[in-house]
Amino acid sequence: MNNIGIVTSREYLTRVKKKSFILMTLLTPLLIASFYGIIIWVNIGQSESVEQQNIVLVDPSGVFSERIVSPDNIRFIPQKSYSIEDLIYADSIDAVITVDQNYTIDKPLTLNYKSMGSLSVNSNASIKDAFGTVIRDQKLSTMGIEQGAIDSLRSSVEISQVKVDENGDTKTSNAMINSGVGMILSMMIYFFIFLYGVQVMKGVIEEKTNRIVELIVSTVKPFQLMMGKVIGIALVGLTQLTIWIVLSGILMAIIGFIVGINFMDINELKNAAQNPDLSGMKLEDLELLTALQSLPYAKLFLSFLFYFVGGYLFYGALFAAIGSAVDNETDTQQFMLPITMPLVFSIAISFSLISGDPHGTLATWMSMIPLTSPIVMMVRMPFEPDLWQVLLSMLILIVSIIGVTWMAGKIYRTGILMYGKKTTYKELAKWLFYKN
Repeated sequence: MNNIGIVTSREYLTRVKKKSFILMTLLTPLLIASFYGIIIWVNIGQSESVEQQNIVLVDPSGVFSERIVSPDNIRFIPQKSYSIEDLIYADSIDAVITVDQNYTIDKPLTLNYKSMGSLSVNSNASIKDAFGTVIRDQKLSTMGIEQGAIDSLRSSVEISQVKVDENGDTKTSNAMINSGVGMILSMMIYFFIFLYGVQVMKGVIEEKTNRIVELIVSTVKPFQLMMGKVIGIALVGLTQLTIWIVLSGILMAIIGFIVGINFMDINELKNAAQNPDLSGMKLEDLELLTALQSLPYAKLFLSFLFYFVGGYLFYGALFAAIGSAVDNETDTQQFMLPITMPLVFSIAISFSLISGDPHGTLATWMSMIPLTSPIVMMVRMPFEPDLWQVLLSMLILIVSIIGVTWMAGKIYRTGILMYGKKTTYKELAKWLFYKN
């Protein structure tokens, strides 16, 4: 154990003292905060910055010219005629829409759109919706339904999500917030496993290529060397994560001070509508903030910490075994694919099926399989799966870590001193059963 501690200390200190580690650790939260701050700032100011489009509507059929309602950022200007030359030389007209003169509401509508520029996705949807509303209202009117009744048919439906526990207590919930938080946490684990797992593999290959390992294993057992490298680099990742969490908390406090609200106080969030600094926020945005505050942060943090470390230990041992079995990074490809495919697959499936049905059969099984559980279970955690599922998933991962570490140790012990020979899967299988 003393030798493992020495190797762990060496691996940890040599990495955290690098200037690149210090710079990236300190700058990453600032870069991420700046990135999302710019996105939020752009979205908030988008409605004010988007210029209004003036579109001439030539409607010889007479169905739309008197009835159409201009959507946001678009103004329809009915005209009897408008030529291409008029459009080219006009400064205030952006486009021309022409309706066929023989059009009636019982026919499919095809609009002829002409402009000097391309039609944006938002404008395309707004124009379709505006013309579709007129057609619908006209069809209802021909059925003898009065305009007042037609207007009363328009409605907006919102879902106020409330989660009830076994004690009857309630709290705000939001599927979009749950999915977003789960995906962010799972992506952090995904990148951590890849980033630091590859560092373990490259470190082993470098020591093996430079023949430094021959000197090291004369005083340290191969298994101790492998575990020291894996644990040391894991501590580097945890150090970086801890600093990021602290800096992120400081940044949130600064932003909250500037905005004038405590983001962790649910009462302030509920009464945020009276806050003059937040008077421009929509009710939906305030509800999202409330749902974000209502997440089970203690449970999320402990689960994230477990799967963060557990997932790395599981895959880190495998990466160390790969590094010991080859002489250069080029030869790692044949062994990397079977290991990385479950990770890539779990991320791909989490964005669609898992977040869409977090309590389904597929999500439950994938959160139990150790190859995918660190990713999938973190996607499910904000949706609060059954406790027995979480505990079973953790138990399986712990047992799997022990088994994989034993297998990787057997491969590492033999492969660390093998040179100049292409390793195959058959060779790896033999190494597992070599005796001391």
